[in-house]
Formats: sequence, C-alpha cells, structure tokens
Amino acid sequence: MIETRKTPTIQDVARSANVSTATVSRALSSPERVSESTRARVSEAIRATGYTLNQAARSLRQRTAKTILVALPDIRNSFFSSILDAVEREATNRGYGVLVANLFNARAPAQRLQDYMLSNRADGLLLLDGSLDLSSLQTLVRPPNSVPLVVACEEIPNSGFHTVLTDNLSAAERATRHLIDLGHRRVAHLLGPEGNVVARDRLAGYTKALTRAGLPVQQQWLFRGNFDMESGFAAAAHFMSLSERPTAVFAANDESAIGFLSGLRQHGLTCPRDISMIGFDDLGVAAHYTPPLTTMRQPRELLGRMAAEMLIDILEDAEHRRGPMRIVLNSELIVRESTAHLPLRTSG
Repeated sequence: MIETRKTPTIQDVARSANVSTATVSRALSSPERVSESTRARVSEAIRATGYTLNQAARSLRQRTAKTILVALPDIRNSFFSSILDAVEREATNRGYGVLVANLFNARAPAQRLQDYMLSNRADGLLLLDGSLDLSSLQTLVRPPNSVPLVVACEEIPNSGFHTVLTDNLSAAERATRHLIDLGHRRVAHLLGPEGNVVARDRLAGYTKALTRAGLPVQQQWLFRGNFDMESGFAAAAHFMSLSERPTAVFAANDESAIGFLSGLRQHGLTCPRDISMIGFDDLGVAAHYTPPLTTMRQPRELLGRMAAEMLIDILEDAEHRRGPMRIVLNSELIVRESTAHLPLRTSG
C-alpha cells in the first residue's frame, strides 16, 4: 500500500510553533506586528512542515499588490538617493507603488525579505544589496514562490538573476589610469568593504591599470575601507605612518575619499599639493567639497530607472522572465581639482 503524505496546513505550522493559527497568519501577512522570537518560531515551523513551499506562496500570491519592494544595505548612504528617486518615478509612471526595506544591521535579512514577499505585500523585488545569502534568494525565485527579482548595483556572481549594474572594473581601471597619466607612480587604493563584489571589482580595476603601466601593487598602499567617511579618516592615519607615501590615491567611493582628505587636513596636508585623490560615484557633495573631487560618475538615475523598468516588465510579461538579462552601464570620468600632475613638493 502506498502511503500518501498529508499536505501541510496552517494548523500544522501553529502546532509546531506552539502558537495560534491567527498568529501564524499574522506572521505571514504583517510580520512587523509579531515579536521577533515568535516570528522566528513560525519561520522555523514553516520550514519544518514545508508549508511555505507547498501552500503559503500559492495562496498568498493569487492577488497582486501593484507594489515593488526595494531592498538596500543602508538607507543612510546618500549613494542610493537618486537611484530610489528614479525607481519611484518609473514605478509611479507604470502604476506601481514602492516599499523600501533597509537591511542595515537587520537580523536574518533574507528571511525578512521572504516575509515581505510571501505575505503578498509586494509583487517583485529590486535588490540593491549583493551580500545576501544566495540559497535564501533562490528559495524566493524558484517555484513554487517564483518571485520576480532584479539585482541592481551589486551583482551576485553565478546567480542567474536579472541584473543592472555599472562597469565597476573598467571604471576603476580608468580612474587609476587618470592618476598614472598625470605622472603618479606611487598610487594607493582605499578599499571598499571586504567581501563586497563592487569593492572586489574596483580593486581588480586598480590592479589592472598598475600592471599595464608596469607598476607594482604595494600591499602597504592598500588601505582598509568600508565605503564610509569614518574608514577614510582612519586610512589617513595609516597613510601618515608610512615611511614612503603614495602621491595619489584612488578611493573605492566618494565618501571614503572625503573622509581620507579630511584626515590628511588635520595633519597639515592639502590636496592636490601633497596628494591627488580620485573617488567613485559622483555624489552631490563631490562637486562642492574643497577641493572639488575628481571622481567616476555612475549613471545612478539611469540605473534606477532601467532596473525598475526591467522588474515591472517581468511582472507584466512572462516572456521577460526568460534570461537572465544583464545590463552594464558605463561610468564617466569627471575631472575636478583634487587631481593634478605630480607636484614638485610631495610628502614622504
């Protein structure tokens, strides 16, 4: 006799989590109304019983919310402002609303996104954070959940996801070559966060430019950074401790570049007299800093618009789900006053 397995029900989940069925329903539809410990028990019970994979997604996604969810690693970072603005304008033009999930310091961020999507609070996910656990994201995008997903800004390697990004490696090579073309031979790099795919690509571009110019990559000239002003300021102290100092620095982003220059100013050094500096992103503050910052301008508004456009096209036309689609946008070198020909007077 063949034994048929009973389809998991919400009652099974409730018994497993030792909560009421109403609590399970609330955890799925309005997770913010449930305590973190209870939400964790319900999530574990769903995984244990197989309820989400069998029933929840099918039942909860029968209606559409006409909303997309934008998930980003840190809403405080001004880099995302013009991207979000472009996403919202494109979504509004297409009749969609926008929810924003700030994943900064979030516990189990991938699970948080699953809670949003499986409770039908949004129809598709636009992910601006490439550091999330790949297996959790695959659970979302594969049947039976089949959540439309577009990754923007930070590519997730070998994921097979639809992606819109900028040319981080070639742009970083161009930034470093700009310094080399100005006569600099001692060129440092202020890194991004360890393990970040964007930081990795910008380091690769920096290395490629030095190698092509016949210049060595000096480990002591790779300054630790974290895409923020604080890490740039700390890197300036490391710079001052060197017996042989670089004459130019390529920073992985504008915020860390500004923090670095602020730190040097406290030691009496000025840019570009004592050091040339180039950043990445072209934030609004870059043109108004002293000195105005040379940088690689990412087409952030175009990136946001195209990412939203791609996601909504997928939502409205199943043919667009075939892929994956990958769009790479070019960055532009913006030369301002923070870079100059190798000065006669250099520190170090």
